[in-house]
This record gives sequence, C-alpha cells and structure tokens, in this order.
Amino acid sequence: MLPNSTLSLTLENEKGRFPLLLIKLESTLVAYVNACPHQYLPLDQRGKRILSQDGEILRCTNHEASFSTRTGEGVGGHGLGCALDAVPVSVEEDGWVVIANPA
Repeated sequence: MLPNSTLSLTLENEKGRFPLLLIKLESTLVAYVNACPHQYLPLDQRGKRILSQDGEILRCTNHEASFSTRTGEGVGGHGLGCALDAVPVSVEEDGWVVIANPA
C-alpha cells in the first residue's frame, strides 16, 4: 500500500464475513471495521475517496461523518460522539499484514 491510502477488504471465516478497512499513514498501518457507527454502512459505500489529502481524516461517503484516522474518534458531522471500531494489525518483517485479537 502507498502512504496515505486505504484498502477495503472482506475477510471470511467459519464465523462469517467481516468488513475491514486498512489505512496506510506514512510508515503506520491502522485498521477499523468498515462500518460507520452512524448507520453501520461501509464508509466507502458510495466511493473510494474517503481519506483526506493529509491522511488525518476518514469521511463516510453516505452522510459525511468524519473520523480521526489515527484514533477512530468522531471529529465532525454525524461522527461526533461516535467512534470507529479499531482492529489490531501488525506488519511482519517479510511484509505480511497480521490481523489478530489482542492477547
């Protein structure tokens, strides 16, 4: 992934499907459940351009709710008082992205 970019994935296992949003910020990778807490629709449902130019704000394409990319906290519109659900991720030395529950 390029810096200041997003990637929307759907993970699947025996328990079902899981919408994941990966965000690459400079050398940091963060991840959230790809569901706006305002109405639980995917942040990128109406288009892929959800990251601000500086990479600091995620914006829901459905109702313009805004969230801090680094913390997931709502910072504007319908996002105020809400937060995205963080997903723990790490990148291994060989470049593999590991998605896991915290121990």
